[in-house]
Amino acid sequence: MLRLTEIRLPLDHMPGDLTQTAAERLNLPVEDILSQQIVRRGYDARKRGRITLVYTLDLEVRDEAAVLERMADSPHVRPSPDTHYQCVNIDSGSLVERPDFKRPVVVGAGPCGLLAGLILAQLGLRPIIIERGKSVRERTVDTFALWRRGVLTPESNVQFGEGGAGTFSDGKLYSQISDPRHLGRKVLEEFVRAGAPEEILYVSKPHIGTFRLVSMVEHIRDEIITRGGEYRFNTRVEELITETAPDGQQKISGLRLSDGSTLQANHVILAIGHSARDTFSTLQDTGVVMEAKPFSMGVRIEHPQSLIDEARFGSQAGSRLLGAADYKLVHHASNGRGVYSFCMCPGGTVVAATSESGSVVTNGMSQYSRAERNANAGIVVELKPGIDYPNTPLAGVAWQQYWEKKAFEVGGGNYHAPAQRVGDFLAGRPSTTLGTVTPSYKPGVTPTDLSLCLPEFVTSALREALPAFAGKLNAFALEDAVMTGIETRTSSPLRIRRGDDGQSINIRGLFPAGEGAGYAGGILSAAVDGIRIAEAVAHDMAGQTVHGLIRGDREGVYG
Repeated sequence: MLRLTEIRLPLDHMPGDLTQTAAERLNLPVEDILSQQIVRRGYDARKRGRITLVYTLDLEVRDEAAVLERMADSPHVRPSPDTHYQCVNIDSGSLVERPDFKRPVVVGAGPCGLLAGLILAQLGLRPIIIERGKSVRERTVDTFALWRRGVLTPESNVQFGEGGAGTFSDGKLYSQISDPRHLGRKVLEEFVRAGAPEEILYVSKPHIGTFRLVSMVEHIRDEIITRGGEYRFNTRVEELITETAPDGQQKISGLRLSDGSTLQANHVILAIGHSARDTFSTLQDTGVVMEAKPFSMGVRIEHPQSLIDEARFGSQAGSRLLGAADYKLVHHASNGRGVYSFCMCPGGTVVAATSESGSVVTNGMSQYSRAERNANAGIVVELKPGIDYPNTPLAGVAWQQYWEKKAFEVGGGNYHAPAQRVGDFLAGRPSTTLGTVTPSYKPGVTPTDLSLCLPEFVTSALREALPAFAGKLNAFALEDAVMTGIETRTSSPLRIRRGDDGQSINIRGLFPAGEGAGYAGGILSAAVDGIRIAEAVAHDMAGQTVHGLIRGDREGVYG
């Protein structure tokens, strides 16, 4: 197979045009192309109203060696890479039969924990998955109770429960991580097997949406159980049990759980998510090395999706292939702060995402169709430890909690969110009513002054960034656009330090992973990290030392 990149065709091209163009690029008759597969389909919208589709193809051709030799100087023709997942080579049968075998434990059933558990199960290691929340359909009922009636269940909500925070999101499946082993492809293939549409394997910005994610999570759970895994829902880790190894280093030996039981374990993957604040405190009490890290906070902004479509696509807005338009905006404010759009959800809704009583947190969500009236995105401002809050591990958590409680108070103390028209926000006056854009946040919003629940430097950076964004995307100039506060859970405010073997740098057998540990940002990167950490656990259980499997504790892309 050979790979051909940068095939550009008009939006309304005919199906046969793709093969014909590929043949022309390779200087071959069409009949010499024996098969083709779309590897990637994106679009170039830089010329508004003249959008082109951009394809990457894998092709089987006659006399491939001769074609590659003839096209050796072309940057767009090369052999197709091998993207098949290379499984860890261990004798799991012998491991499981050993009298001292202890099953690996995965704490958390979000994207990271799910893929970690799946890989361990596929390796025959019979993992135990501990999830503090409920199964995905049960937690959906509890989540809707907050959205519809303002009733919060602290252990079952947008943040906690099977599927993790990504279940109630846009379901984006792309990231900026370095992925030389094509682990992202493995994630996507597993998602397709679990019921995701096959197009996620080739569209440039794949997404799934909440309703499809629910059934996919259930399919992955079924496979893990079929392969010998075990789930324990409604179970929280209360304490890490450690002991001193002969070499003097601390090592994990078990977990004390919220049901009063003790689970013996020598290999524990911590995939706890970015909102497990009580577990962060437990880790600190145990002495696990953690450090503060930057995160961002701000608001959700909503515009009519039709306005964003027109601004991005012009006369070609509404195309089935293009779908609902998205955007990505960045501004460097004069106060030194970076301001950027985060987790943009085309045709979606703003959702209540708190996990603690007396707090308001927002997030964005879309269904697969992205057919809701409004577009929404986080517009957030960078925060830094040692500047905005103390440079101690849990200081960022305390900062988040302070402002989330402020938002609860400003919103009316009933889980309604504070909201403000963009025109009022820029003019520095409170909103008393809202305009033509109907906010989607449930259980409801309170028109007010968002500066009452945001730090002053965040408010000033946002007031500078919004007009700058309007200069790049004129839809942002709409005065009736709605800002809903506040967005604080953009990423984990701390990092649990780990070495290049994937283990905590001071507790052997403890494997921090995913977004909560500070090594991922989003569904795909968290799932990829789950695979890498599962592999690290498997190698360690087999007594294999593999250097560089995990590339150190500074890895990850946030936002």
